[in-house]
Amino acid sequence: MFARIGQLARHLSRPFPHYAHPSATLATRPAISGTIMSSAAATEDRGTRMIHTAGCIIIGDEVLGGKTVDTNSAHFAKYCFLLGMQLKRVEVIGDDEAEIVEATRRMSENYDFVVTSGGIGPTHDDITYESIAKAFRLPLKLHDETVKRMKALSKPHPSQKNFSWDVPSPALDAKLRMARLPIDESRDIESQVLFVDESLWVPISVVNGNVHILPGVPRLFTQLLDGLKPLLLPRLENPEGEGVYRILFATPMAESEVAGYLTMLAAEVEPKGVKVGSYPKWGKKLNSVTLVGKDKEYMESLVPQVEKGVDGIRIEREEDADESEDEEEGS
Repeated sequence: MFARIGQLARHLSRPFPHYAHPSATLATRPAISGTIMSSAAATEDRGTRMIHTAGCIIIGDEVLGGKTVDTNSAHFAKYCFLLGMQLKRVEVIGDDEAEIVEATRRMSENYDFVVTSGGIGPTHDDITYESIAKAFRLPLKLHDETVKRMKALSKPHPSQKNFSWDVPSPALDAKLRMARLPIDESRDIESQVLFVDESLWVPISVVNGNVHILPGVPRLFTQLLDGLKPLLLPRLENPEGEGVYRILFATPMAESEVAGYLTMLAAEVEPKGVKVGSYPKWGKKLNSVTLVGKDKEYMESLVPQVEKGVDGIRIEREEDADESEDEEEGS
């Protein structure tokens, strides 16, 4: 028995894995294990299997510092909802190599579809490509097609009157930095670099089969996601991309008043994959209750019951509750 206790003590004295501390430097971390570095077959599987879950990583010191307001994660949440993907996590991290490495490895392992936003520009603090390359032990390669499209579709800034694609310069080096992508040379290049919008030279770089690297500029982020949609539809549970349904109710009752009923309702509908939500609206007369799920017919059958249970009415938009209040006050 004492021998077993000694073995247990030695086991517990070993340091725990570094999963919970992404701020630790790479130098202090253990080498990437074979379980993290998936085989080529596993990588291909991640890029072709059905998509059920999603994760989003917003990268940028300017977001954490309050200089830039992140709207991309909100857009991505709506995108996932409409396509029937369950968005499981959104993280905001800085332009920090160790943070990017840790987050992308973990999300790639945990979720079917992952997007990153930000950090792929021409300056020294744009380190997303190189950090994700390091995360999966890939080289950065100058991608010829990206350079070709950049030349054809981008114009030099007015301040770069003497810029030339054929003459070496710091400005040229900076532009080419945006075309150096993480490339797994053992796999098909076309599946790793996607051009989904003919009006843009910016590619979607796909790493480890399911990590999609997108720019942080909101217009480009949304435009590229829209262009990616046709490639995702065949991998969704509903190929038409009809996604998840949400039914809204407005109720004059306090949350505490309907809490008991909603608890019973949630237990009743949970086996059918339906979630019940309650949302107070401070300073307003009406609160909101929601049903969210994929079985539209079943959810519709619940409407009379829920209206009675919360002493409310079904509404089409969240704003409808506010408008009905305004009408009541004006009458």
